[in-house]
Order: sequence, then C-alpha cells, then structure tokens
Amino acid sequence: MSEINNEIISPENLVYKKPELMNDVPMHYCPGCSHGVVHKLIAEVIEEMGMEDKTIGVSPVGCAVFAYRYLDIDWSEAAHGRAPAVATGIKRLWPDRLVFTYQGDGDLACIGTGETIHALNRGENITIIFINNAIYGMTGGQMAPTTLVGQKTSTCPYGREPALHGYPLKITELAAQLEGTCYVTRQSVETVAAIRNAKKAIRKAFEASMAGKGSSLVEIVSTCNSGWKLSPVEANKWMQEHMFKFYPKGDLKDTTV
Repeated sequence: MSEINNEIISPENLVYKKPELMNDVPMHYCPGCSHGVVHKLIAEVIEEMGMEDKTIGVSPVGCAVFAYRYLDIDWSEAAHGRAPAVATGIKRLWPDRLVFTYQGDGDLACIGTGETIHALNRGENITIIFINNAIYGMTGGQMAPTTLVGQKTSTCPYGREPALHGYPLKITELAAQLEGTCYVTRQSVETVAAIRNAKKAIRKAFEASMAGKGSSLVEIVSTCNSGWKLSPVEANKWMQEHMFKFYPKGDLKDTTV
C-alpha cells in the first residue's frame, strides 16, 4: 500500500509515482525544460538496476549544475567541461560504481570537447548524458557549438552563418567513430513514446558501462523555450521541425550485443 496526498492507494490502483531517488524540492529549471524529464528517467533506471548506493553522478557548470539537488545519489561537481575527466578518475578508483556525467551542449561540445573526445576514445567505462538544446541556456541564450545554421541567438541575432560562425558540431556522430565507444545514441523526451525510448537508451548505456564494454554517449535532443523565446508547446514543435532534421534520432553505434 502507498500513501499519496494522505490517501491510501492500493498497489493495483497505483499507475504512477515519483521515483524514490528524486528529492522533494522545487526545481530551478524553466517550465517546459527537458532536464526534469531526463532526471526522472535517470532516477527510475538507477532504482530498477538496484544501484542506488553504487551510483556517482558528475555535473559541471551549466543549467544542470544543481543536478545534485534533485537525485539522491552521490555526486561530484566538476569544473566547466571537465566532467568526463573527473568521471574517469572516479570510475578507475571505484570500478564497481555506476558512473555517469550529465552535461549540456555548451559544456560538453565547446569548452569540454577535449575531455569528451579523449574519455570516449579511451573507452572509459562511463556514460555521458548529453543534453543538446542548441543554445547556452544558463548564461543568456548565446550561440552554442550545436546551434543550427540560420538559428538566431543573442550572439548571432541574424542567424548562424557558416562563413562567420562555422557549422554546428555533431558530437554524437564523432563519438560513434571512436574505437572506445560501445553505445552511442540520440533520443528526445517530447512525447510518451520518445520518453520510453530515451529510458531504454539510458538503461542500455548504464548496463554497458557496468559490464565493462566501454564508453557510452546518450544525446537527448532538447528544448530551451526560454532561450528560444517560445512557449513550451511551440518549442517542442520547433524542435521536431528543425532539430530532428539535423540531429536525427536513433542508435548510431551499438556493440553491446
């Protein structure tokens, strides 16, 4: 039996509840942000794997800097972009731990490109959760390495121009080419079906890291309705119409089987 809102709910009637690993605190993310959904999926997967006491997350600078407030697991903070390096040290010291990083596109694909590529190439038994919303959400909506051609941001108000700003970086495609990666995938969380696929991907990545099969990268194509200056509904629609064309969803590499 479970108690929700002071009402006793029998197991056969309980269809949904907050994951036990999620702390009961207000989130700082903007309404409509994808981060909260991904947090929930990570919590559910850890619980289902029975790894509550053996999981260590690494969060660096960015919108996810306060991830430790929401998931009741061990956490380590990392300097901007350095989460894969920190995760490498943790996993090598405690190989029986489930170690993952939680990073945005500015952190992972810009200042942390070197740490990301080399950790993946070494085949460190960690999982990198990569939130790609094509913008710097925390610091004011500046252009990110993943900003689409033509997309407007506070630092490219007329749209990204390849001749001036270069092309968007497909970090997940790069990761799939590295010898050290065993599972590389791109998912999203804007619909129920997408959420289910994302959860399966996170579970597969975590299991692969615990089995010592190498590095995994799970990209979640996400929205930043605040940075994009759109409502949550409009942001999801814009993502579907524009982001998925350049960042197509699906598994890019899977050597776990």
